[in-house]
Amino acid sequence: MFDDDDIIKSALGERLVERDREETDEEIENTLRPKTMAEYVGQEKVKANLSVFIHSAKKRGEALDHVLLYGPPGLGKTTLAHIVANEMNAQIKVTSGPAIEKAADLAAMLTNLYDGDVLFIDEIHRLSHAVEEILYPAMEDYVLDFVVGKGPSAKSIRLPLKKFTLIGATTRAGMLTAPLRDRFGVICRLEIYKPEELARIVTRSAKLLDIGIEKEAAVEIARRSRGTPRIANRLLKRVRDFSEYQNEKTVTLATAKKSLDLLEIDDLGLDNVDREILLTILQKHNGGPVGLDTLAATIGEDANTIEDVYEPYLMQLGFIARTPRGRVCLSGAYKHLGFKVPPSKEAMLEQLERTTPKTDDEDN
Repeated sequence: MFDDDDIIKSALGERLVERDREETDEEIENTLRPKTMAEYVGQEKVKANLSVFIHSAKKRGEALDHVLLYGPPGLGKTTLAHIVANEMNAQIKVTSGPAIEKAADLAAMLTNLYDGDVLFIDEIHRLSHAVEEILYPAMEDYVLDFVVGKGPSAKSIRLPLKKFTLIGATTRAGMLTAPLRDRFGVICRLEIYKPEELARIVTRSAKLLDIGIEKEAAVEIARRSRGTPRIANRLLKRVRDFSEYQNEKTVTLATAKKSLDLLEIDDLGLDNVDREILLTILQKHNGGPVGLDTLAATIGEDANTIEDVYEPYLMQLGFIARTPRGRVCLSGAYKHLGFKVPPSKEAMLEQLERTTPKTDDEDN
């Protein structure tokens, strides 16, 4: 087994500090991305519907209608966009909302698209208003409207575009304006993954990375991956590092458990930030309610990161609830962290648990 001091000094110091560099390695990420619907694990309803729409569009010889993919980070929206382009035998151009600073930037992209091409815009809810206005006629009528000149001599020119497919991805569909959202013909919500689906993803990724892994180890990694494939693949690579440090040819259940414990990821997949959020609400704010900005300032984390990355999973577990007055810890959080629910809060928490869904609300 591991010697904790040696692990921390060697594997943790030499390998884990380079985690960000490894995770952004395009070659590795592209290797793990499935290329077809058949290879894509999970999201069965989304895959079934998209397959029908893609088949029908190809049969008619038309471009696929515009697609909006939304859901928590790391569920495979970008991967699914590439699969759609691949299934349509189309070229894909990739950008993001914050990267398109001027309307002219988007206009240049649109005029360079060919029939059937796919334009993928990640974090589409972050498009500026001026840029978004360019999209309306482009999506609806496949034209680009712009004005030449100023004053009385100004002229409006309409430039036809090739029939393309816009695929937008967002973690916050509620922030999309109604005119933009209504122009998408296909709207798909990606759900948190089940442990058995993540275990299949871990097994597939291990094979692609040439890693031997026991079935039980894959299940253990999946169980602690917060229902998110991106996290599952990241944890697999970290567990691989520990396994290689031990000169093991196959990742065992014992190695997986010990590795994840050293990374301070508990049996439910909660990490340090998750626990800090819960402990802050419980200890410093008497279980809540506490406002998001106050919570973010207390733990030194960005409010949007808490709302988009950490809260959805904590809500799914039934650990916190969003109320008009702020965030409240539910009885599950008290139990998980070894706290006793104060008698004065029992009735309120029972009421919240009956009325609060265990999934995130896109509009909150």
